Amino acid sequence: MTSNDIKLFKKLLSYRSITPDDGGAFDFIDDYMGNEWQIKKLDFEKVKNRVYTKKFDNNKRHLCFAGHIDVVPPGEGWHTQPFEPVEKDGKIYARGSQDMKSGVASFLYACKNIQNFKGTISIILTSDEEGDAVDGTVKVLEYLKEQNSLPDFAIVAEPTCEKVFGDTIKIGRRGSINGYLELFGVQGHAAYPQKAINPIDLIAPILPQISSKDLDSGDEFFAPSKLVLTDIRAGMQVTNVTPNSLKLIFNVRNSTKTTQKEVSTFIEKTFAGLKYNLTMTQGSYPFITNKKSKIIKKVQNSIKKVLNIDTDLSTAGGTSDARFFASFGVEVVEFGVINDKIHAIDENTTIYEVKNLTKIFQDILDSF
Repeated sequence: MTSNDIKLFKKLLSYRSITPDDGGAFDFIDDYMGNEWQIKKLDFEKVKNRVYTKKFDNNKRHLCFAGHIDVVPPGEGWHTQPFEPVEKDGKIYARGSQDMKSGVASFLYACKNIQNFKGTISIILTSDEEGDAVDGTVKVLEYLKEQNSLPDFAIVAEPTCEKVFGDTIKIGRRGSINGYLELFGVQGHAAYPQKAINPIDLIAPILPQISSKDLDSGDEFFAPSKLVLTDIRAGMQVTNVTPNSLKLIFNVRNSTKTTQKEVSTFIEKTFAGLKYNLTMTQGSYPFITNKKSKIIKKVQNSIKKVLNIDTDLSTAGGTSDARFFASFGVEVVEFGVINDKIHAIDENTTIYEVKNLTKIFQDILDSF
């Protein structure tokens, strides 16, 4: 017989909630949480958001669970229907099974069934994490700040584990700096290179200096900030004309040791004497939660109790909505199932992981 937490998980997987559409999932969750929970609907543009809140007593502690109901498009080549969850050999196949309806189902079930808690529990859900993420969690937190209702602690149930369920939690994330550089030359005939300035020739000796360049040495929690080239293009795809300019795109997943200004200074030094234009954007900023934080200790202790595993603290990976909590001064940690099939064809996770993730969240609530 399928347990109620797995039934809930499969139900969430059945909603075609491709960003920014919730696919009807929020109506179901509204009903599931019931009248004991205060429901706040915060919709911005095409994005739907929910805040579910329950105050147990007058204790001022406020713990928040957060996640996203939206998923990326399934793509082609699935062996099953991506929005019809299939259970096979202890695994459940469906889009969003790892990223991150497993986490959402686990904390919804744990929060729904908690009987006693000292303080307030809230749940923040968005349908805009896999997209631009401008009308989702960050807007909700802005609203909560205006209402003086920001949580003290937050758990974002993104998939975090590497090889064994329980082996990794994330206590921070790197930032993301995007660079767009145009290097200028003088267009000319390939037969008369001396009459032109070929930007490909100009950049050739520079590429080894910038490709996969470490911009800092990293630290205990962050790998070095590395400049990664993602696109280079020039010319008109003909053989007899050298280009007038060359366009290069790069990305830096930066630690707290490297800022956008320092990346700009590095480019200025490396391209000194050349005519170029550089623009940069900051997709996200790095953050770190103190490893002595109460929320980190609680998550570690519950993992140890349920799984008997010592958990590593990590900042690896891309961005998540945890960055928004950090920017509002909320102590945040991420923990969820193994991350090895997210966004992939035949995405799946195990029943073992989902059931034990639920137990860990229940233990956190019971002991907080």
